[in-house]
Amino acid sequence: MTEPEPSGFGPLRGLRVIEMGQLLAGPFVGTRCADFGADVIKVEAPGQGDPIRDWGRNRHEGRTLWWPIMARNKRSVSANLRDPRGQDLVRRLLTDADVLIENFKPGTLEKWGMSPAELHAINPRLVIVRVSGFGQTGPYAGRPGFASVGEAMSGMRYINGYPDMPPPRYGISLGDTLTALFAFEGMMMALWHRDRTDGRGQVVDAAITESCFAMLESCVTEYSKTGHVRQPSGSGLDKIAPSNIYPSAEGTWIVIAANVDAMFRRLARAMDRPDLADDPRFSGHQVRGENAAELDAMIADWTRSLPLQELTARLEAHDVVYGPINSIAEVVADPHFRERGMVRDIEDPDFGTITVPGVFPVLSRTPGDIAWLGPQAIGASNAQVYGDLGLRADDLARLKADGVI
Repeated sequence: MTEPEPSGFGPLRGLRVIEMGQLLAGPFVGTRCADFGADVIKVEAPGQGDPIRDWGRNRHEGRTLWWPIMARNKRSVSANLRDPRGQDLVRRLLTDADVLIENFKPGTLEKWGMSPAELHAINPRLVIVRVSGFGQTGPYAGRPGFASVGEAMSGMRYINGYPDMPPPRYGISLGDTLTALFAFEGMMMALWHRDRTDGRGQVVDAAITESCFAMLESCVTEYSKTGHVRQPSGSGLDKIAPSNIYPSAEGTWIVIAANVDAMFRRLARAMDRPDLADDPRFSGHQVRGENAAELDAMIADWTRSLPLQELTARLEAHDVVYGPINSIAEVVADPHFRERGMVRDIEDPDFGTITVPGVFPVLSRTPGDIAWLGPQAIGASNAQVYGDLGLRADDLARLKADGVI
């Protein structure tokens, strides 16, 4: 697998993206762009690089297994952004770029002489995607922020977990990923507006706290009109039934979601209890919610009497919404994920055959792809990218010796 030609596939081919920043939220915006064919040039500090290069508890021959997910399809250049010469190199890259992605602490770009106003003076078309913990304005703007804090302060973590227990964190950096998706959405809207109006870019201000807050569904309006503060509800949802996890005979768990009247009627038939659909305790959405504990116990008694294979066969035969709770081993082995291309085996010179997540969503005419799993060396594309700016080999050697690249 070799480094791709820039913008060789996908709906974003021809889009030039400069990615500055590190770890998850900002770089994942760049990964979304790269997956769909944008030419993403990742700017890393010389000798250090993105810390994600060294993250993760598992290694393959000393190499992190997180880096190929975040770096795939990207090119890497090095630039010391604390050195005016490094700043100048990046400004030159930005003169004909479409997008800048950064997730530094607010004010950092301004300190380096690369405020939005200064960058738009050299490239009015530039869309500047700024990812941060709390946004570029407001009382908390100057604070550093990570996903765990954004999830907590937004109200998202408060409703996670079980009543009367400390609210647990998610097993992934959910706030970072959500913010990246919202930032990518904002970037695409800004590009659409730019290319159909006056040709000018704008700033996309994406905060982790607000991205998590945006996922809270009716929590705000419920509180506004009734004073209700939604509480953690464990494995189900308060007053929504049946929608929970239930045990099989083997002790594995399955999700059954049959809280819509017609779906519950189908579940009742699958259980050989069609009478339940007309039982006054369960005959409508509201009364099922009031009697959720009793109903869940009845369903659990039924599910634990059946092996998982028989249980799922019955649910499928009656067109009930269900799904087993899969480990990653089960996801990777699942033929549906394989056929959809969401789990792919890639040949890579550094990792050999490695299984990676596919590209989503699926586009019928211009699908995304995985051309390569990213550069192992910091600044691997220095000669190629900076050579396009007119720098010669001796220029690059001098800058490298000075610690600029």
